[in-house]
Amino acid sequence: MRLKIKTMKYINKIKTIMLLLLVTSVIYAQPKQKVDGVVAVVGDYVVLDSDIDLEFIQLKAQNVDISKISRCELFGKQLEDKLFAHQAIQDSIIVTDAEVNSIMEGQLEQMMAQTGSLDDVVKFYRKKNVEEFKAYFAEQIKLNKLTSEMQNKITDEVQITPEEVRNFFKDLTEDERPVFGAEVEVAQLVVKPEISEQSKNEVIEKLNKIRTDVVENGSSFFSKAVLFSEDPGSSSNGGYYKMNRKTPFVKEFKDVAFSLAEGEISQPFETDFGYHIIYVEKIKGQDIELRHILIAPKITTEAMNNAKKKIEDIRAKIISKEISFADAARASSDEKETKNNGGVLLNPRTLEPSFELTKMDPSLYAQVSELAVGSVSQPITETAQGGGLFYKIITVNKKTEEHTSDYSRDYLKIKELALKDKKVKAVAKWVDEKIGETYINLAKDYKDCDFNYNWTKTTN
Repeated sequence: MRLKIKTMKYINKIKTIMLLLLVTSVIYAQPKQKVDGVVAVVGDYVVLDSDIDLEFIQLKAQNVDISKISRCELFGKQLEDKLFAHQAIQDSIIVTDAEVNSIMEGQLEQMMAQTGSLDDVVKFYRKKNVEEFKAYFAEQIKLNKLTSEMQNKITDEVQITPEEVRNFFKDLTEDERPVFGAEVEVAQLVVKPEISEQSKNEVIEKLNKIRTDVVENGSSFFSKAVLFSEDPGSSSNGGYYKMNRKTPFVKEFKDVAFSLAEGEISQPFETDFGYHIIYVEKIKGQDIELRHILIAPKITTEAMNNAKKKIEDIRAKIISKEISFADAARASSDEKETKNNGGVLLNPRTLEPSFELTKMDPSLYAQVSELAVGSVSQPITETAQGGGLFYKIITVNKKTEEHTSDYSRDYLKIKELALKDKKVKAVAKWVDEKIGETYINLAKDYKDCDFNYNWTKTTN
């Protein structure tokens, strides 16, 4: 087995040397042009001088103060990314062309919205033409995806015990202990307007027509999703999602998705967001690559007026102490995720009923920041995630002031910090090990950099 490993390392080294010779021959064949030199090789990947230049350009475009960032730091990041991507391929982590193209479509739209045109994007990235840019961009997206998938694989199994949390906190000095900002516990009561059967049937009929056009006439599901889907998270990408059983989608959506065969399109079905059809593009092990179209039934003015009157009546009963906010939410709220808990919202990041004011969603912060404990807001009109309006009232159950972390009071937050620290250490240990197993070669100009890891080890 050792002989096989050594042989494979030797073959990889020879491949890398041949790649360097090829690049060098291209460089010296054009002595009058500014060359884009190879400054490192990490496994099957190379790092170019221009990769570092481009990172500086991108950071500057994001208004980052690059005066405090050294070239060595960005070079070190490039080496880490290449190591993650190289090992991802060794571990058979696959990123499909469909996934890359879907991400590219969405990101290109955002870039063009900022720069004005695709030609401006190409110019920004210093590429000769659109084709060269797209080839480069696709490779970068694939590299980033492989990197993140590898990092997730390293940290997914990392867990932490109460004893480790205790030791983590105990080892912090007084000055190191985090300060947690002011927090609030918020509850809300939602009243949704009733949707008529006619509106529902119109949406179902529209989805059926789209489905028929794709199945019988060969129309593009991607194009239909861009044109008609009301899902802001996927419509620009042609309705694309990659998911497995653990992906946090609503149950109805997952049930339909996992009941379909590859290439099959579902019948219209309903979730809290509206009505959907799903097209399963590819099934690979436990993962499904799919596209979907979401359309929400339209709400009439009469239905909105009725919903507003209903929530105003409920609020009046709460204000007059006829019923508590929690009991009113349990009895009348149309939000099933919160009604059984008296309307109490859970922080999506911590799954706890408390929100740090400075880290809240800005729209929710604007609604609760001025509310006193126990007071009830006026009815607020809000748009559902999948489209459609509803009314809500909110209250603040309690507030806590900014404070230095306390082990008993803030255990869950401290646990989160301790787990992050353990994951960082797990990644660092993994990088150290893989550096020892991977062919790495750096250009002389960068060997004096002060790296976080021993990239200048003796080459295998």
